Amino acid sequence: MLEPSNNNELPAIPGKRYFTIGEVSELCAVKPHVLRYWEQEFPQLKPVKRRGNRRYYQREDVLTIRQIRSLLYDQGYTIGGARQRMTDAGSSEGVTEVQAVIRETIEELEELLKTLTPTK
Repeated sequence: MLEPSNNNELPAIPGKRYFTIGEVSELCAVKPHVLRYWEQEFPQLKPVKRRGNRRYYQREDVLTIRQIRSLLYDQGYTIGGARQRMTDAGSSEGVTEVQAVIRETIEELEELLKTLTPTK
């Protein structure tokens, strides 16, 4: 996943269900044309396409894009190397279990935040 130092550089992911390509571009500090290219190169990246071929990314897609960005820009992998690394990481069961625990923790924290936020 992302190194702790990278998490500070990128903005927090809002608690939305879907994100447009422009929003994901800002959240991941990557231009939209790069995101479209990565869709062709990384099979893990499959945003939902709706009216007029508009792309809608889910939270998991944003996390995947941040992981790809880290591999390419921070760790110096080539596209092929990053693709291989993502494929290897996806095939190991330990990684998916950790990701599931992280997702559950994030959901619990978001619920807690909703409970603690005062309403007007």
